[in-house]
Amino acid sequence: MKPAVYEIQQPLKSKFPKDCVGAYAVQCEKCFKWRLIPSLEEYETIRETFIEEPWYCERRPDITCDHPGDIEYDATRLWIIDKPNLPKPPRGTKRGLSLRRDLSKLDVHYVMPGGKKVRSSGEVEKFLDAHPEYEGKLSVSSFAFTPPKILEDMVPRNPEGKTPKYKRLKGVSDEDS
Repeated sequence: MKPAVYEIQQPLKSKFPKDCVGAYAVQCEKCFKWRLIPSLEEYETIRETFIEEPWYCERRPDITCDHPGDIEYDATRLWIIDKPNLPKPPRGTKRGLSLRRDLSKLDVHYVMPGGKKVRSSGEVEKFLDAHPEYEGKLSVSSFAFTPPKILEDMVPRNPEGKTPKYKRLKGVSDEDS
């Protein structure tokens, strides 16, 4: 399992950030401790081959399973789990996630070369038909619109039964999320 992590701030009156992932983490296959992953690129590399190459603490040179976890699985963050083995976004594109205001799910989109946003395989097909210069460079099968799963047991509720607002986890740059 590899989640993206959100930090909670109550109450916050601003809108959710458009690119809502605050941090990336992976769970060690051996000790089950959560380790923060420093960049989106590294996270996508781990996610792409997670079934064939499970992640262990020893993959980080400064960490072993004897060290405390980097982050605790608790209700101070909204946890989402990506499906393992999703392909990395094709070169020249970026995969993005948008959290719905009611925290019911995330929507997946890709930003294509030139800035066009696509939200489905059908939209990728239309983009490729309209831009034959990407033939052989991009294919519909290279895009995964499977959204991560929000772990419902970690969606905190305030006394009125409403969900709090979220902010980015400190220490993660906008470039990485």
